[in-house]
Amino acid sequence: MSELTTDLKSLHEATLNNLKSSKANNTLRAYKSDFKDFGAFCVKHGLNSLPTEPKIVSLYLTHLSKNSKISTLRRRLVSISMVHKLKGHYLDTKHPIIVENLMGIKRVKGSIQKGKKPLLINHLKLIINAINDQKIEELKKLRDKTIILIGFGGGFRRTELISIDYEDLEFVPEGLKITIRRSKTDQFGEGMIKGLPYFSNEIYCPIVSLKKWLENSKIKSGPIFRRFTKGSTLTDKRLSDQSVVLLIKEYLNLAGIENNNFAGHSLRSGFATVAAESGADERSIMAMTGHKTTQMVRRYIKEANLFKNNALNKVKF
Repeated sequence: MSELTTDLKSLHEATLNNLKSSKANNTLRAYKSDFKDFGAFCVKHGLNSLPTEPKIVSLYLTHLSKNSKISTLRRRLVSISMVHKLKGHYLDTKHPIIVENLMGIKRVKGSIQKGKKPLLINHLKLIINAINDQKIEELKKLRDKTIILIGFGGGFRRTELISIDYEDLEFVPEGLKITIRRSKTDQFGEGMIKGLPYFSNEIYCPIVSLKKWLENSKIKSGPIFRRFTKGSTLTDKRLSDQSVVLLIKEYLNLAGIENNNFAGHSLRSGFATVAAESGADERSIMAMTGHKTTQMVRRYIKEANLFKNNALNKVKF
């Protein structure tokens, strides 16, 4: 009997680990953060947060709608639902009181999402020129230029960018192959390979910049994008994804570009927008960015062609 109890206990622990491992750490953190806000709302109003009921969730969504976007409301709903599942509780998120309330909020607020600005070719050149003009250590300049050029050239998410290791690189005559071992839309680690060709202008070529960075930093293994100490000594510690955002904003500012609506995602959206402007089809853009659906890519293409296919171009004044 005791042996059976021990087996069940180990199976229970293994099952809990599997449930936790089914989601990326960042995703679990987001669930916890969202649920914490829901919990605070419930405590304030004397309501049960776990388990809860659709009516309470609907009240919370109405409360959020005063200052939040529809996308935020949907994300919070997913988080509340997932925490319930992980804790062994059922919550009917398709209950009419939730679904109809969301539809009503959407009608009142609208659901147009204003994304972060894409980093376009003119921005990219101004940033690289601004970095070159800085009076800082050449090695740090080289790292920062390489981060931005590789991030743009490969349409990378910032988490993918800082996760690249030396072992993930393969230089070939045509350019560079980069293995992405895991990403936001690849939670099971199936991986993908991105191919970056050489640019005709070496000043803005991500591969030329990367080769120089690896040669001068003497990195032969592990993370390729690393932190510097305050004394400007290169460490073996990987950069954080937030560092990418700060770098972009810093150099946009130094380049004289208003940076409030730019973020780490601007490298990725910039690549997609520029590729679309140049005539690349959605399949080839998705092959580089790793998008699993066409919805966002088609949005980039639509925005890129806003003036190219504008009906007013046919009007003569």
